Amino acid sequence: MSLRVLVADDAIFFRHLLAEVLASFPGVEVVGTAANGRLAVQKVRELHPDLLTLDIEMPEMDGLAVLDELRRGGDAVATIVVSALSRKSGDLTVRALEKGAFDFITKSETPGPQQGREALTRALSSRIRAIAHRVEVRDIIRGKGSAGQIEVPAARAMVRIAPTESLDDVAGRMQRLASPVSARMVLVGVSTGGPAALARILPQIPGDIGVPIFIVQHMPAIFTQSLAENLATKCALRVREAVNGEWAEPNTAYIAPGGRQMRIGTEPGNRISIQITDDPPENNCRPAVDYLFRSAANRFPGQAMAVILTGMGSDGTIGLRLLKRQGCFVIAQDEPSCVVYGMPKAAIEAGVADIVLPLEAIAARITSVVRGRVN
Repeated sequence: MSLRVLVADDAIFFRHLLAEVLASFPGVEVVGTAANGRLAVQKVRELHPDLLTLDIEMPEMDGLAVLDELRRGGDAVATIVVSALSRKSGDLTVRALEKGAFDFITKSETPGPQQGREALTRALSSRIRAIAHRVEVRDIIRGKGSAGQIEVPAARAMVRIAPTESLDDVAGRMQRLASPVSARMVLVGVSTGGPAALARILPQIPGDIGVPIFIVQHMPAIFTQSLAENLATKCALRVREAVNGEWAEPNTAYIAPGGRQMRIGTEPGNRISIQITDDPPENNCRPAVDYLFRSAANRFPGQAMAVILTGMGSDGTIGLRLLKRQGCFVIAQDEPSCVVYGMPKAAIEAGVADIVLPLEAIAARITSVVRGRVN
């Protein structure tokens, strides 16, 4: 199957480089390029690509205006935003992701053309695979492919039991679901599709929830500050980018700074401290979900609940294994509401998710668990 791609960027060198890199992937066909936003909209409607790579800052129409125009016109095309590493671009990119862009990449700042090409190839490879899978599923639904290559998504929330569990393990997990549970903190891991998912979940959580919420969203530096400020305007909770050495306060959501790791520890009086480090990436991610989850398991056993949301890869699953040993209640997002069903799928298949929920039901379940009203 061919993945048809349109490249929109006002910088001629980068536009040509991006087109060349995309064309080097097997099964990818670059069907056109555009030097400004207005031309990008026109070519989407003429060429009907599966994927649009969209420079967020362009003349005539910027990336946000392009997304708005395509949505008004009902043009169904997956979009990868291309952003500079600047505060302005970060703000625009977060808004684009909330408007439905699939994901984003940043323009490389590597010193040479070969290094830039390699960095661009690495950034695009997993995203191209994920979008190709979405297009394949779309074509199957439309009757153009073989239905034998995909799994039927879960139709409703359900408890999933790992096949290796004993009957005692099953009974224990069912008892935890039926019994009142409470948590001192909420841990959230998310990647691709995260800004839009967080923008739907966090505003539904009461401002007096009574516990801190710690969030790892896979993003580079600068972008997480934009994400925190954007979410803060929508929520009753306080939302902020975490700062090294601060004490965690209830009713506050802390987002791990991009490009760094976040863990939590204990202070005198059993207060929760936030530690921001330059420890190495885990699962090719910094910040990494596993890094945060492991710190909670080690320092606050049995005191957390965890949520694993849309994203590529399996970051978070190892940390969830540690948390589950201490009775942590775990929510996984269901496949139909995920942008990419990677991280939740890995957790579910590992048997560490207590319940699988659509995105719109997750905030209410978080609230009920924290307040000890699970039923």
